Amino acid sequence: MLTRNPFNAHQVSRVSLTPVDVDLFVFWTRNPTMLMAHLSELDTLGFRYYFQFTITGYPKCLEKNVPAPYRAIKTFCDLSELIGAEKVIWRYDPVLLCNMVDVAEHKRLFSKIAAMLAGKTRKVVISFFDLYKKTERNLEQIDGLTYRDITQSPSELSELALYMSKVAKENGMVVESCAEDLELSEFGIKHGKCIDNEYIKNVFGLSLSGAKDPGQRKACGCIKSRDIGMYNTCFHGCAYCYATFNQRTVFTNKQKHNPRSAFLIGEDVNSEYTVLKRIHTVQNTLF
Repeated sequence: MLTRNPFNAHQVSRVSLTPVDVDLFVFWTRNPTMLMAHLSELDTLGFRYYFQFTITGYPKCLEKNVPAPYRAIKTFCDLSELIGAEKVIWRYDPVLLCNMVDVAEHKRLFSKIAAMLAGKTRKVVISFFDLYKKTERNLEQIDGLTYRDITQSPSELSELALYMSKVAKENGMVVESCAEDLELSEFGIKHGKCIDNEYIKNVFGLSLSGAKDPGQRKACGCIKSRDIGMYNTCFHGCAYCYATFNQRTVFTNKQKHNPRSAFLIGEDVNSEYTVLKRIHTVQNTLF
């Protein structure tokens, strides 16, 4: 397939999706229902994969179009039964502290979801909301919403981190943080890697380099990978999302999608030869 640099649309990369070139896929999702029907095809082709599955249960004003919590949990459990609990990781992120979801409400949501996912996953990943200008603009459009940075409130941060660690352990899970500078080890939360060479070796028996991906943020521990997704293509409408910050663009992009194209969004496959004149070859084969 072909992918564009999100900051330079003229920089195009070719990414091979053949089984011989792909070590494994890591799927980030809030609703894998459509993909689940095709996992047997991936299995037949010999692909390895695991899921990062987000369930938070926030109010609709923050998450307009995500599946209802009970439905999402049911799908999570079904997926776990299908591929194994070790291949489905629960994400409770971002942790957004606001007047609609205060510390007490985070405790309630986290404990309720954790109890319903007990035995269906081995790990939960958390991260704290990052204040980007594009996400702040979306949040400020929500009537009556006030929010603050929990990392600037040590007492609330400690209270919630300790509670999450305790609840996760009670439900057979470990908690890891995602791309956080904060040191939370005193609460039983270690720095995690969403694309983790040790996890991959333990689950799939695949030995990969543990070198950090230099293209990621300093606090990110992930090993090298290739992102084949694209900004502003998700319809879930989460107000805090950094990857979908303009809903009008999302609807415009939908009209540009052509399943026959080598791009997720853009030119028809017939115009691929024009694009290849400025192709940028990519060597990475891990996803």
